[in-house]
Amino acid sequence: MIESFVKDPTDASGHRRGSRDVRKWHQKAIVQKTISYLPFSHQINFLLQKYVTKGVTLTDAYFADRLTHAAEHIVAFEKHAPGKTLESALELGTGWYPVVPVSLFLRGAQTIYTVDISAHCSRNNILTTLRMFRSYRESGKLGRFINVRADRWSKLSHLLDQAAALTKEELLRNLHIHCVVADARCLALPSRSVSLITSNNTLEHIHPAMLREILAELRRVAAAGGVMSHSIDMSDHYAHLDRSITIYNYLQYSRRQWQLIDNAIQPQNRLRISDYRTMYAELGIPITEELCRVGSMQDLARVKVHPEFDGIPPVELAVSECLLVSKM
Repeated sequence: MIESFVKDPTDASGHRRGSRDVRKWHQKAIVQKTISYLPFSHQINFLLQKYVTKGVTLTDAYFADRLTHAAEHIVAFEKHAPGKTLESALELGTGWYPVVPVSLFLRGAQTIYTVDISAHCSRNNILTTLRMFRSYRESGKLGRFINVRADRWSKLSHLLDQAAALTKEELLRNLHIHCVVADARCLALPSRSVSLITSNNTLEHIHPAMLREILAELRRVAAAGGVMSHSIDMSDHYAHLDRSITIYNYLQYSRRQWQLIDNAIQPQNRLRISDYRTMYAELGIPITEELCRVGSMQDLARVKVHPEFDGIPPVELAVSECLLVSKM
């Protein structure tokens, strides 16, 4: 069933394609869809990425990207909660490498929660992350992203020097990091207890109904006067792999068609900026600052957008990334 929808008949220039011409994104969609039906699907996907596609390696580009996000969240907190101490912070969807949590530690956060549905962060991944921080510090690149506290850097350096004798739990404890493996719709945290809540390229992977519940729970635990800062990637993630399509490729499909293409391994909800604004308003979450990248109207025009998106102005359909900041 999936192939009947992923084999779109035209190429990026609008020319007819042959039925045997399967693009990279088609192949990845089929593989992920197939894996999603298997037992232990997330573990299988991890092994596939680790040993075949090398998609879970901490590259310099990924590290710099996460540092950029961390810097954005820190700036948002210091701008919208001036004079407040960063008592506690929470990142939703940390993944395999705790770049943002360690950045928050280096900036002075007292307690840091990483929330994920699965335990991705291993001891080896923590050490890989810390070594990358040391490399950036020694090369002078780290200061371009965050202003590191001297006492925290001293502690991180000491941890690396003593790493061979430390367990995963000891590393995390010394970094003030608590890994929470749980459904983010129901967190075992007190109400109004978290100073800064962040996510990075995570919200776009959550089903809208579930996302509403997660945001409601994050609103509950957000401290009065604290900040929520969410970086959202509203592009078709398959375009990151396949340059023959634009970041708006998935807007050509109906909801029913997209359900057949989409998968549980790395789902994409296709929500647009107007959808997020509506959801925030309905949940009573303010949008204090909205920093959006418009994207390319020319690329959007190359896609025959499905009529189900007709109610959204093209300029809002075209938004590809956005940082939504909320002073709670």
